[in-house]
Amino acid sequence: MSEEKSAVPAWEQRFRAARVSLPDWAEDAPDRALYVSNATGTYEVYAWDRATGAHRRVTDRPNGTTDAELSPDGAWVWWFDDQDGDEFGVWRRQPFTGGPDEEAVPGLAASYSAGLALGRDGTVVVGRSTDEHGTTLHLRRPGAAEALEVYRHEEYGGVADLSHDASLLAVDHTEHGDAMHSALRVYRITADGGIEPVAELDEVTGRDDPRGVACLGFAPVEGDTRMLVAHQRTGRWEPMIWDVATGAETALPLRDEQGRELPGDVSAQWRPGAAELLVEHEYEARSELFSYSLADGRLTRVDTPRGTVGGATARPDGTVEYLWSSAAEPSAVRSTAGTVVLRAPGAVPPGSVPVEDVWVDGPGGRVHALVQRLAGGQGPYPTVFEVHGGPTHHDSDSFAAGPAAWLDHGYAVVRVNYRGSTGYGQAWTDALRERIGLIELEDIAAVRAWAVESGLADPDRVVLSGGSWGGFLTLLGLGVQPELWSLGVAAVPVADYHTAYADEMEALKSLDRTLFGGTPEEVPERYTASSPLTYVERVRVPVYVSAGVNDPRCPIRQIDNYVERLAALGKPHEVYRYEAGHGSLVVEERIKQLRLEIDFVRRHLEADRGPV
Repeated sequence: MSEEKSAVPAWEQRFRAARVSLPDWAEDAPDRALYVSNATGTYEVYAWDRATGAHRRVTDRPNGTTDAELSPDGAWVWWFDDQDGDEFGVWRRQPFTGGPDEEAVPGLAASYSAGLALGRDGTVVVGRSTDEHGTTLHLRRPGAAEALEVYRHEEYGGVADLSHDASLLAVDHTEHGDAMHSALRVYRITADGGIEPVAELDEVTGRDDPRGVACLGFAPVEGDTRMLVAHQRTGRWEPMIWDVATGAETALPLRDEQGRELPGDVSAQWRPGAAELLVEHEYEARSELFSYSLADGRLTRVDTPRGTVGGATARPDGTVEYLWSSAAEPSAVRSTAGTVVLRAPGAVPPGSVPVEDVWVDGPGGRVHALVQRLAGGQGPYPTVFEVHGGPTHHDSDSFAAGPAAWLDHGYAVVRVNYRGSTGYGQAWTDALRERIGLIELEDIAAVRAWAVESGLADPDRVVLSGGSWGGFLTLLGLGVQPELWSLGVAAVPVADYHTAYADEMEALKSLDRTLFGGTPEEVPERYTASSPLTYVERVRVPVYVSAGVNDPRCPIRQIDNYVERLAALGKPHEVYRYEAGHGSLVVEERIKQLRLEIDFVRRHLEADRGPV
């Protein structure tokens, strides 16, 4: 390693090291693939000709690009252009082999994306969402000059999939007004470019028992009317097959080699030919893969290392490619053939400390936390509680540059999969609807108590930190549990829930109405009880806040309201605003943000050992 390279701290090397996503390949041209990489310092879309080995950057924008899709014949790369990083834009396309960009569907004004489906015959369906019109779907038949509006509803929905022959269109919708009660409708595309409904799959339940269904894809076979569907009938997400022509529903009894049912959340995708499924299983912060035979119901494990599979795809040659990492090992795209299929160019980033699984008794049941201790050190340590966003998401045993950076600077890291997290059963996920934000904090407090009692954490040097929903929980925790935390670091948070609802994108308004049981006008007391602004007077410790000025999810005005109140109360705080949306796709900007956070914590805790 050169002197120049060795002078760069390990934590910065992890951020700057190039990464790649799992490549997505064209259905009728499997040697043509797309992936996303930060090889230039900004996350952009790349085309990969697997036959020749050629890689080509497709997009080049100041705020980066991640949303892209290949046409089934591999001829075109479609990508979503939101100029300000605010998720509001239009679809453009470019030839796979290179050439100028063009507006993919002329005549459609900018909007939030609500899905895209590209048919093998040239049919295009574009989903759009706006605050004024809710969801609209636009269909363009082959050879048509423009796309026609074929669906409109004030509630959020979106394009789910087109059948293999492009005769059927599946639409996810929440027309019931409950964002967690999703339903599926299938339309037949008519000869005149319209649509007519042919089937509906809807789990009709009350608000206290929210269950939904989601499309996992039509069978990849000409004329096949079977759809793979995710459902929650058994109290968790798992797949079944629905024949939209006959209405027949086929349960999939997924049991391992010992006859045991897979716990946690289960998803699946069709393997080429539709005789088997590739099953993805998430449970207790880790994931694994199986192959399922539809002929005999046999479930066979696909060999992957212990850790997290960040996505997988079954190739036509029978192999499976998957993106894998662990907390200690950086990610790479691997194959069941025993090879690394795709690794980003340049040096492999330094590894980090493995995670330790900790289970703590909480008020709603056992809480799972992932703990990383300092190598060779002895506690109690200054400790960062890094709270995940979502809220329906989870922290996993996967490689993450942020926690590794805190470890390099002398801090233990604790990540809590609080109630609301996925991978622990549907009851655990749905519990967040009871007292928004407050039950999550109860679970985090229970793990904090364990961390102090076990000797891991120094009780006078415990930082609460997180982004998005994690940022919301950070600010809420500083006010609701002021005695527990020494500092707060919140990125792109919800800070003032009433104002956040007024300014956020429609899809999140729908989610909030579901979580709270209504709008701020209908149930103002619930929004007030869960709003960090309500408790700002109780904040005792310095607060650091970072925010994107173009953020449609956690808009800037409600963050400014919170910061202005901190200032009026004379509470110590620091704010960093940047020109992007809900986070940044620019590597140097991410490094800058974390450097500012580390510096803030160092100055207030004086606990840093220095980068290692």
